Amino acid sequence: MMTEKAMFGAGCFWGVEATFRNVNGVTNAAVGYAGGKTDDPTYEDVCSDETGHAEVVEVEFDPTKVRYEQLLDVFWSSHNPTTLNRQGPDVGSQYRSVIFFFAPEQQTAAEEAKVKLEKSGRFPRPIVTQIEPAPKFHRAEEYHQRYLEKRGQSHCAI
Repeated sequence: MMTEKAMFGAGCFWGVEATFRNVNGVTNAAVGYAGGKTDDPTYEDVCSDETGHAEVVEVEFDPTKVRYEQLLDVFWSSHNPTTLNRQGPDVGSQYRSVIFFFAPEQQTAAEEAKVKLEKSGRFPRPIVTQIEPAPKFHRAEEYHQRYLEKRGQSHCAI
């Protein structure tokens, strides 16, 4: 089975990971940090909001079972893409809305989906989601992986 990767930042990565793990065709999801200027950042480093990293989920998926466009739909519906550097009570650039693409096709799909969503009127404010080439993924500490699942929770309590 050939899998592909996708990477999304949509606020606190615990809930984002749980959401993507429930998508049929997703073979793996890991939480981590991407898009910053520090090598091997820790959670504490990223929470300082000084490294430039976003909390992200790296999604591995089987494109014969789920299309990238479907993953984009999950991304858009799992957070508020109009709030700059915040999701709910979480504030800081590490919580920004971002799509990191691995291929030109992903970039095109992400940009087209963003324009379509903006034109739909679903959100009263402009979408601030960044769309950028995938940088190095830094896997988060093990205690963050499957965080909600380990605690018997299905979502973050916001």
